[in-house]
Amino acid sequence: MRTNQYEAVIGMEIHVQLKTRSKMFCACAVQFKDRPNSNVCPICLGLPGTLPTVNLEAVRLAIKTALALNCTINKKSSFARKHYFYPDLPKGYQITQYKEPLAVNGHVEINGKKIRIKRLHLEEDSGKLIHSGRESLVDFNRCGVPLIEIVTEPDIRSPEEAVQYLGELKRILTYLNVSDCDMEKGHFRCEPNVSLRKVGETQLGVRTELKNLNSLRNVKEGLEFEINRQTKILTQGGKVVQETLLWDEKTKTALPMRSKEESEDYRYFFEPDLPPLIVPQSLINEIQSEIPLLPQARKKILVNKYQLNEESADIIIESKEFADYFDAVIKHCSNVQLVANWLITEVRGVLNTQNIPINEFPVSPDVLGELLTMIDRKEITIKAGKMIFEEILKTGRRAREIAEEKGLLISFEEDTLIKIIKETIQENHDVVEKYRKGKTTVLGFLVGEVLRKVKGKFLPQRVSELISKFLNESQP
Repeated sequence: MRTNQYEAVIGMEIHVQLKTRSKMFCACAVQFKDRPNSNVCPICLGLPGTLPTVNLEAVRLAIKTALALNCTINKKSSFARKHYFYPDLPKGYQITQYKEPLAVNGHVEINGKKIRIKRLHLEEDSGKLIHSGRESLVDFNRCGVPLIEIVTEPDIRSPEEAVQYLGELKRILTYLNVSDCDMEKGHFRCEPNVSLRKVGETQLGVRTELKNLNSLRNVKEGLEFEINRQTKILTQGGKVVQETLLWDEKTKTALPMRSKEESEDYRYFFEPDLPPLIVPQSLINEIQSEIPLLPQARKKILVNKYQLNEESADIIIESKEFADYFDAVIKHCSNVQLVANWLITEVRGVLNTQNIPINEFPVSPDVLGELLTMIDRKEITIKAGKMIFEEILKTGRRAREIAEEKGLLISFEEDTLIKIIKETIQENHDVVEKYRKGKTTVLGFLVGEVLRKVKGKFLPQRVSELISKFLNESQP
């Protein structure tokens, strides 16, 4: 995002809650909306004499993410204590990684541009404050929940690009099944840093950080607000102050929360209760083999192999489950374009109406594939196909069974059709005369009359061909 004088420079710090059953350094359950302070123990509460142990599954998920984001895995990484006192951090410090993170130097590609990832590291979450009037309550259930923090280089140049990056990152993480990435539940939290500099300059300006952004829309609106605020300050000759700002969704404004800390403010030092994390190459190789085909790779297949347009491909790859369903359907119907169109319109229409994910869609891929194959082979009309689809949704029966029962299969015995066409021509002398005088658009009326009489049992194209043939043969 550029003004006449300034351009925005944006970097991202993203915290992702890993999809584990237990916490990062203890065996307490990770559950959302459990009774406050019910999933806690002496370890995650930081009571004296307790010792943390590393959750191996969290390490595996972090490595899996790092590999998918093109990062280099450090064979040796270490944990550190990050000191700051908050009411929701009972130990008075957070166990994280600092000088020796798990992974470095990755990237995510959006629109042909690489957004570089500086580091990816493991850490634990803090608790949650609940404010009620003049009182504040603390829920420690979230203390110790495993997180990865993904820190980008300042490569993003606009709010729109920031949203695109976050959207692609969320897709990758959900494809990997390492996180649910539900922003409303705090599974995916982003804190953008933004500064301005004059167009053409390379030196970075003074940056501010935005917090409390719980949706992609809030990210976009928050960055737009802050860029406009900083632009106004600089154009009026003022100076931007380095600080952390809290986004207020109701007022669409960002207010100062505190002065922005630097790393020395946290007094990092090596975590004495945890040994270095050693990652053998065999484990990296094993996890690498588990990484599925990721969104952009699937999109290339859809566009290059199946000749779908990019807009259709983007819809299909939006979630791994939807893309998997598409792949399953094309095993039963070879017309890939027909499958794509049907999924994008009819299937998504049902999902949106019923507000369900694709894995709760009641029609199995083979049943839908059979229906679409019948349409592709012109055994039924598209109109009939939609009627059958509605019946499948209600009953779960097979397409062919429904088509045969309701008499929707197209008959290839055309004697009856020819008879009806001739009757229709005789009944509509005025329309026929208009056609013979060159007004060929009236052909549609005759086609519609015939289709009404045969109740959709024949394809409109065939009806049109036969009517044209008879009219031209009888042309004086």
